[in-house]
Amino acid sequence: MGHVTDAWDSGPHSEPRVREFAAQVLRGHAQVTFLPSVAAGALFCVALSTAGLAYALYALAGTAVGTATAQLLGADRVRVRTGLEGFNACLTALCFAVFLGAWHLSTALLALAGCVVVTVVTAAVANLLGAWGLPSLTLPFCLVASVTTVAAPGFPRIWHHGEGLAALPLAAAGPTAPDPAELARGFFAGFAEIFFMPQWYVGALLLAGLLVASRRAAGVACLGSAVGIATAWALGTPAARIADGTTGYNSVLVALALCGVFLPVRAATLAYALVGAAAATVAGAAVAALAAPVGGHAFTWPFVLTTLVFLAGAKSFPRLGGSVS
Repeated sequence: MGHVTDAWDSGPHSEPRVREFAAQVLRGHAQVTFLPSVAAGALFCVALSTAGLAYALYALAGTAVGTATAQLLGADRVRVRTGLEGFNACLTALCFAVFLGAWHLSTALLALAGCVVVTVVTAAVANLLGAWGLPSLTLPFCLVASVTTVAAPGFPRIWHHGEGLAALPLAAAGPTAPDPAELARGFFAGFAEIFFMPQWYVGALLLAGLLVASRRAAGVACLGSAVGIATAWALGTPAARIADGTTGYNSVLVALALCGVFLPVRAATLAYALVGAAAATVAGAAVAALAAPVGGHAFTWPFVLTTLVFLAGAKSFPRLGGSVS
């Protein structure tokens, strides 16, 4: 990559560069679901704005900061152009807004710093996992978000919620037979929870973004959400947790990753991906229980851990290999 000042040149070519940067930012939004699509990224922004304009702005600004940081540090141009340097920063900024409070100046400043740091962490994780031929996924975001949210109660200038959230995990309780309305809400909320939003209509708009970018990816994602819900129901998860989407979002991401992104689309990989989606539902409960005593959150740890294990395992199964179409 050229000099860092190249990104900020003024002159007759500045407007095209601004448009290209905007496209990179929108692709970074969409890359949360593995799609380098400007249209999907735009719809994702609309979806977040229906939950709250502040959330959409945090996600948009976070992606922009992460993308710009990577560009200034001379990251690979293809990664920058396709949005791969923006999605972890998108999730980092949005996470801080949701869990620390979007309307505090301290949150905005911390999100800015976090997006710069997560860009560096992304490079480190990519280099480390690349040695084993594994992707970094949202692991950089998980690391930064977990450290920050666990530490936040110890810093009164950034924590505005009174006492910390650390608590011993409790056994699940409540009715375990969801009605059709709860199942429908859970199906769509599973998409929304990828961005920490509980509203079913946010999930519906996110699914629309997936459909615009790739009908095949949308279909795989829908199967992942359905498997997550079915697994949770079969194991007796309370209906309220199924309805809020927290049992399904990791399953959506795992299904997408294992069928069409890192493994080719075929019957064997689809079955493999859906097994992974079910495993991620169980992993989600385990991670949540492990994080509770320190006031942490599951974030996308279940997706990351499940996907890395299944991708590492796939190297021993020839029927799952080949080029991704």
